[in-house]
Amino acid sequence: MISLKRAVAGLLCLLISPLASVCEPQSGAQHAGQIDALIPAATRNAKAAKVKEELDWNDLLKTAKNGRVRAGLTDGSILSVGSDSELRVVQHDGTSQQTSLEMNFGKVRSQVEKITKPGGKFEMKTPNAVIGVIGTDFYVGFTGNKTTVICYQGRVSVTPLGNVQVARNSGQSSGNSITVNAGQMVEITSIVPPAGFQPTDTPPAVQQGSLLATDVQANLPPPGGHPHGGHLLRNVVLGSMAAGAGVAVGIGVTRGGCTRPPQGGPCK
Repeated sequence: MISLKRAVAGLLCLLISPLASVCEPQSGAQHAGQIDALIPAATRNAKAAKVKEELDWNDLLKTAKNGRVRAGLTDGSILSVGSDSELRVVQHDGTSQQTSLEMNFGKVRSQVEKITKPGGKFEMKTPNAVIGVIGTDFYVGFTGNKTTVICYQGRVSVTPLGNVQVARNSGQSSGNSITVNAGQMVEITSIVPPAGFQPTDTPPAVQQGSLLATDVQANLPPPGGHPHGGHLLRNVVLGSMAAGAGVAVGIGVTRGGCTRPPQGGPCK
């Protein structure tokens, strides 16, 4: 749909060539996606964000205390930005599958399409960690100089930056990187964990809290209401089954009214 609009706009520009100056792209912006849903107050490049507004490379999304934003990237990936957050879309090329995001603070859920292109990457940076994925569903939060990564589905690679500590890690460490699988989490912080601390898989309450904190639906109550409510239960199928210290998790992703089970297959 977006590509068709761009083609029509280009044709109109050719037909009104004497006014061609109004058709010139602004600062050579490269398209990355669009805003699909939001709760005010939220901004794009310091201006009030709007539903269906296009996203370009290097755009900055910022939400206030009551704000949230859901953006769809051109490759089908979905970014759900929680309140009090700031996320920059540094780069997103859906054709070559090259994505780079930066989160200065806040929380975001990323539902990433599987990367199949050679050299493709999906990478998110916080001030003290780099998170890379192949294709998965995960949460990243950064507050108080602490990065929290929770993997709902798939696998995530987390690389600490600078002089930091791994405060909680239920993933697998290899060199300087940590692999976090579904149901696991890791915290990167400058605070040394207390003596005797034992890492565990993601507690169900923590996992559900992260999902609620980044839930952005199209039909949401006005600011000041309760954006959580029962919306999550209609769109995310979360199954947690304790087995010793482990937690098995299933996530169903709703897109366009179609809920797909975590194992794939037809819509329900």
